[in-house]
Amino acid sequence: MHPQLSRQHGPQFHDDAHRHVGARAFATGADIYDDVRPGYPADVVSLLAGAHRVADVGAGTGKLTTALVDAGHEVVASDPSPDMVRVLAARGLPTVRATAETTALADASVDAVACAQTWHWVDTLRASAEFDRVVRPGGKVLLVWNNLDVSHPWIHRLARIMHSGDVHKEGFIPPVAAPWRITHTLRTRWIQHLTPEQIHLLTQTRSYWLRSDEKVRARVTENLRWYLFDRLEFAPGQLLAIPYRCDAFVLER
Repeated sequence: MHPQLSRQHGPQFHDDAHRHVGARAFATGADIYDDVRPGYPADVVSLLAGAHRVADVGAGTGKLTTALVDAGHEVVASDPSPDMVRVLAARGLPTVRATAETTALADASVDAVACAQTWHWVDTLRASAEFDRVVRPGGKVLLVWNNLDVSHPWIHRLARIMHSGDVHKEGFIPPVAAPWRITHTLRTRWIQHLTPEQIHLLTQTRSYWLRSDEKVRARVTENLRWYLFDRLEFAPGQLLAIPYRCDAFVLER
């Protein structure tokens, strides 16, 4: 029987307070996040072709930021987590601590805003209004998500063991608010290569892990060990192809 795939259009939060608790979990763990979280396909970066100055909001440790700089964009990056900003600033880019709702950017100061693995953590109405303030006329907003591709049965079970709550339903549409509307959608698949040991580290970058106590973490670690080594019989150090979906959305006024 084919596994039950995700039906979520995004992570499920009981209320704003629940969402904030999950987001605040990223106050630690930036070094591991930077080591094992995936980057983004080149097709995603090309969606901002023509935008000179880009604000990467919720940039984390700079996974998308680096790709934008390499593509020739002038980038200012921000994240609310001091630990993420510590790693981000080490890349030598203009970096600030700020949120999507309060970016600290001047009016009409950027050609585009990018949000990678970020939009589900923000207040959609407030962030949309803030982006309207800082993006110049004719500018864009780019929303991007990497999702473990749970159409593969072994990845589906892995995602459940890892408590990867940010796996969106295939074909999902993110909520947006006026004056923004989705004008272009890109959906693509790609592969990240990780060892079983790196998959253990990837688990440690999830909000569920970061906000759990040692007892819960030990249980997750043992479940992963059993699944990867006993059940699937992977070898230590074996390079595994981890399939991802990448969903990107261009917003314009």
